[in-house]
This record gives sequence, structure tokens and C-alpha cells, in this order.
Amino acid sequence: MAGWPIVSDTEPKVSLAGLWRALSPSGRWLLSTTAITTLGRGMVLPFTIVYLTEVRHVSLDTAGVLMGLIAVAAFVITGPSGALTDRIGSRRVVIAATTLAIAAPLLMGFGTSLPWFLAAVLVMGVGWGMHWGAWNTLIATVVSGPARQQFFGVNFALVNLGIGLGGVISGFFIAVDRPATFTTIFVLDAVCMLIPLALFIGPLRHDGAPVPAPEHDDGSGSYRALLRTPAVLWLAGLSFITTFVGYGQMESGFPAFARQVSEVSTRTLGLAFAANTLVIVTLQFAVLQRIEGLRRTRVLIVMSAIWALSWVVLGATGLAPGTTSAVIAVVGFMALFGFGETMMQSTIPALVNDLANDHTRGRANSVNSGAFQLGAITGPMMAGFVLHDDRWVAFIAILIVGCGVVAASALGIERIVPPAVNGVRDRAAGQDEVEIPQVPVHD
Repeated sequence: MAGWPIVSDTEPKVSLAGLWRALSPSGRWLLSTTAITTLGRGMVLPFTIVYLTEVRHVSLDTAGVLMGLIAVAAFVITGPSGALTDRIGSRRVVIAATTLAIAAPLLMGFGTSLPWFLAAVLVMGVGWGMHWGAWNTLIATVVSGPARQQFFGVNFALVNLGIGLGGVISGFFIAVDRPATFTTIFVLDAVCMLIPLALFIGPLRHDGAPVPAPEHDDGSGSYRALLRTPAVLWLAGLSFITTFVGYGQMESGFPAFARQVSEVSTRTLGLAFAANTLVIVTLQFAVLQRIEGLRRTRVLIVMSAIWALSWVVLGATGLAPGTTSAVIAVVGFMALFGFGETMMQSTIPALVNDLANDHTRGRANSVNSGAFQLGAITGPMMAGFVLHDDRWVAFIAILIVGCGVVAASALGIERIVPPAVNGVRDRAAGQDEVEIPQVPVHD
């Protein structure tokens, strides 16, 4: 079918140099600035919950609700922003989201009371909700074919490089008895977001334009039609539960568990995020090479097993809190979790964008983003209420069961998506190229 990306059966081994040569100038701009723009995010990511609870003395359950409200705001704006992305283009939506991403950390860093923090998380959430789907849509319009899965994987490694370096810097700089150190890292987060803003106004000003709607629009690209498509629903469910047991815990559940149950220092938290980054950056290319041509759903099943093991390792720290063994296990948890992340971030975005077409890509990414945000809403809330009552064994058990649900969801998706969309090459037919078919949308 015209307009669908072509998957080569003879593509070279995955490498940064090979991907760089395959990218257009716009693709290179997108890739080259990723690590820098996420440096500021990494400075505040591990310590926002610590800032709220230990510096500004917000209770843990209230702080968990605040962190969950980020995803609530993102979830509410996801649908309108997806339609807006298809209507006015992904670049304009990303610019608006970036502007909000500058304002949010300034509100948080200079805030001293609950109303300030509430405003900060709502602005942050709206920015995130607008950015997630529009950013993936922009990547998909700039990068096509086999390079798309590689780009998502490498981009994720660079994101984590920036986040990890930021966490290390903050871990050695901040102190709970010096609130100004936390204000400084929030200001630096805002400053770092000026870089992508300049990028979209300058070199990328001609990219991410809206795609003209079909002359005869039958409504098959509407949200209603998308949500009646089994593959879209299964992918949304997978994104939800993956976020619930994974990213929904990284800013609240894991730091709170590490501080209150494992009884480790903020420096250990910084080192744990650094270990996570080191694993992702060093193993991402190896993982991309090994999974190329394999079923993406099988890769996700392996990921779920690794994540379950990582939560077991973290849970073991509750048996020996405050010890050297607890420190090692906390760092080990993040290393194992990062290994699983290398499998997730190169598969789910590729599945979503290979199922979509140019006219519905913004809305398809927003459906997936909405499921992600829903997981990010319930994850921190669950962590806040369960850990607040010191039920850390139940907390770990919930997350391990969730990993099993991830594996089951991946098997469900495998039954309904075409093999080419699932990353399988048609070698049996002796074809050098396999066209990715469109999954029908039910009216």
C-alpha cells in the first residue's frame, strides 16, 4: 500500500554511525540534541518526591497524589492534542509543549506551599501530555523504514544518558538542609529546555507540517474508529500496565521505597539512576542488534520477566535496610530495570507508528500516550497509599503480578497484528523488502 514504510531484509548491522548516515539532516538534528535537553530533566527526576516530602514537608500520600496529577493533566490534554497534531502539525504542538516545560520547573523550584506545587504539576502535566504524542509523531514523519525502530532505541539511550548524568550531578550537589540547591536544579531544568525551543524555531522549522486530510473523509481516522480497532486497544492496554509497573514508579514509588524501606541515602539514589543510564547506554545497540527481525511481542515478554526480577531484588532490601547489601540491591534494581527498558522503548513506539498512517499518526500516538498517562496516574497513587501504610511487601507483589499482565498482553497483541508490523521479516518468500500492511480500522 502506498504511504506505508518499507522494511528492508538486507539492512546493515545496527550502529550509531550507520544510523547517522541513514538519517536526513532533520533526523540528525533531532538525535543530536536529545541528551543535552534531557540533562535538566535528569537533575530533578529522582529528587522531586524527596524535595516535596523532605524539603517542603508535604506528606508522602499527598506528594503521591501530586505526582499522579501530572499524569491526570497529561491524560486530559492527550486527546485534544492528538487531534491538534494532525490538524496543525507536530512541530507547532511540540513548541507549545516545550514552552510549558520551561514554566513548570520554575513554578516547582520557587514554590513554598501546596498551591504552588499544584500549579507546577498541572502545567507540567499539560506539557507532557502535548509533547509525548506530538514528539513521536514528529520522529515518525522525519524517520521512516527500518531506521525508525533504530531511531526510537538510540533516542531512548541518549535520553537516558542525559537523565543519568543529570541525576549524578544532582546527587552530589543537593542537600535536604539547603533548599536553594533544589531550586537551582529546577532552574537548570528550565534552561535546558531552551535548546529544543531554538531547534524547532530554527533548523526544524519546515518539518512536522500537517498532512492534508483525504478528499473524502469517511471518519475512519477518528478517535471513535481507532478505539474500535482491536490492535489499538491491545497496544493501549499494554502501554498502561507497562507504565503502571515501570515508569509510574520511577518518580515516586522507587525513590520512596529506597528512602523509607531500603533506608539508603540520596547519593545512592543518584548512583542508582546512573547505573540505570549506564546499562541503557552501553547495551542499547547490542539489544537492537539482537532483536532486529524478531517478534516485538516476544521481546516485550522477555522485558516483563526482567522487570519482575528487578522488583524482587528491590523488595529484598526490606529484609536488610540501611546496610551495604541494601545499597547494592537498590543500584542493582535500577540496572536490571534499565536492561528491560532497552527492549521496551525500541518496540512499543515502533508498533504504534507502524500501525498508523500519515493522516491518523497524531491521534494514534495520543491514544498510546493517554494509556501511558493513565498508568502514570495510578502508579504513583498506588505507591503513595500502599507505602504510606508501610505495606511494602504488598507493593512489591502488586508490581510482580503486573509484570505477568504485561507478558499476557504482549501475547494478545501477537495474535492480531500482521507479522511485518510485529517486526518479522518475510525471508521465506525470498523478498528483499516487505511492505507493512495497514491494520483495518472498524467503522
